[in-house]
Amino acid sequence: MSNKTLTRMDLSEAVFRSVGLSRNDSAQLVESVLQHMSDALVRGEQVKISSFGTFSVREKAARVGRNPKTGEEVPINPRRVLTFRPSHLMKERVAEGNKK
Repeated sequence: MSNKTLTRMDLSEAVFRSVGLSRNDSAQLVESVLQHMSDALVRGEQVKISSFGTFSVREKAARVGRNPKTGEEVPINPRRVLTFRPSHLMKERVAEGNKK
């Protein structure tokens, strides 16, 4: 397994090579897509990408946690968390990568 990270620059370079837009237009396209996705998530909407997965925001209630070092109880405030659920096709693709 590789330690490589796919970045925005990598995505825009892939768009540049695949679609033929200029590098600048490719970067703007990637930024626009990511901005639309994050805006939808901030509004509490789901972002579903076919054959990839679904991003959604979940509300977590307040609860009491425990500091593992001291054992002291600590209140954890309610918050919103981002979740990702991969599609079954993505799960299969990742699992196929394990066989190599």
